[in-house]
Amino acid sequence: MLKHILIVDDDKLSRETLARFLAEHYQCQTAADGREALQIVEGGEIDIILADLMMPGMNGLKMLEETGKMAEPPMVVMITGHGTVESAVAAMKMGAYDYVTKPVNLDRLLLLLEKALETRRLRQENILLRNKLHERYSPTRMIGDSPIMQKIVGQLARIADTSTTVLIEGESGTGKELIANYIHFNSSRASGPFIKINCAAFVDNLLESELFGHERGAFTGAVTAKKGRFELADGGTLFLDEIGDLPATAQASLLRFLQEKTFERVGGTKTLKVDIRLLSATNQNLEEMVTKGGFREDLFYRLCVVRIKTPALRQRQEDIPLLVDHFLNHYSEIHNRPITGLNRTARDFLECHPWPGNVRELMSCLECMVVSAVRPQLALEDIPEHLRRLSAPSEDCPSETSDGILARNEKQLIAAALQQTRMNKVAAAKMLGIGLRTLYRKIDKWGL
Repeated sequence: MLKHILIVDDDKLSRETLARFLAEHYQCQTAADGREALQIVEGGEIDIILADLMMPGMNGLKMLEETGKMAEPPMVVMITGHGTVESAVAAMKMGAYDYVTKPVNLDRLLLLLEKALETRRLRQENILLRNKLHERYSPTRMIGDSPIMQKIVGQLARIADTSTTVLIEGESGTGKELIANYIHFNSSRASGPFIKINCAAFVDNLLESELFGHERGAFTGAVTAKKGRFELADGGTLFLDEIGDLPATAQASLLRFLQEKTFERVGGTKTLKVDIRLLSATNQNLEEMVTKGGFREDLFYRLCVVRIKTPALRQRQEDIPLLVDHFLNHYSEIHNRPITGLNRTARDFLECHPWPGNVRELMSCLECMVVSAVRPQLALEDIPEHLRRLSAPSEDCPSETSDGILARNEKQLIAAALQQTRMNKVAAAKMLGIGLRTLYRKIDKWGL
């Protein structure tokens, strides 16, 4: 499809000559001054404005200033005489893509317009990607109506657009990285880089190099200098996952950065400074590690200015139906499977299963069910066998109702909560979201 170019020049012969030449390559419109050009841009889709710099009434600079206020402004290329090149350079500082001088070299102009259109295409793709990311990590995509999830969503809304450090704690599979993504993409740094590193994925002597970079010859194999994640994240956010696995030397370097906002590359002497926001996550108990000497106390308090604890799925069972429906639709769409839903027995099983692997395990289960399905409505037999085996009925009870599955999973859930809290019944009741009397009654019921 031909792109739209608007040629703006008070000289009728000049603009019509350019329009005739460019008509072979683009859909062309013309305007006699900046004011007329703005009316055309506001009334239709214009990809590029090719405008004379010096015009009576509204000149090219003023027109450029006005188009810059638009949500998706067209690219602007200025036409200028040799005596006004300085003004053309000033126009580029205001947002013009480039300029050509009179008399216009038509071959150079064609090449310049092609480059301008490619730049515009890339900008539009970036805007689309950014909008998708904002949609993906908007508050409405934090799935869960449970009080504990609503509390977290409220907390995130308050701290996302600050620069404070955040420590995200929780079991594996509870969505800690999702929280980190949400914070970054709902902050003023959303257009900047979002750099992630798993601290447990590198051996001690390589992690500091990954974080802070290294100079050439810093160690065997360092044949060139390399920027670390801190430098790559400049102007954006750095997310340190599995922060509990950070070795002692890297802990000291990280503490210094948080205190002074400076660091040196491994093997270097030049002090570097970057502007980043630091987020970290762990599935370990850092406070316990501090007590045992496995983690620096001063670093711990620097990291946890704000603490967010992601709940285990068993702590927000009322959210499971929402999660099931969401992931069912998601995997049906991406795998192009015509799944209409779940029957009652399968849904009861999924809603009552303890999910020790949390949301990640639930996602894996539903994806498996979708891609393996032989019928539109999923049933109990579509649930992966290893999960059904955990709740298999006894030999003298070959068939079982959904009520039986519910009861058996309730027993497993309560047993898991008691084990998790080391038989602390107050904590277990809180974890399960039930009253203490209810918990005692069910303990007696199931002989726990």
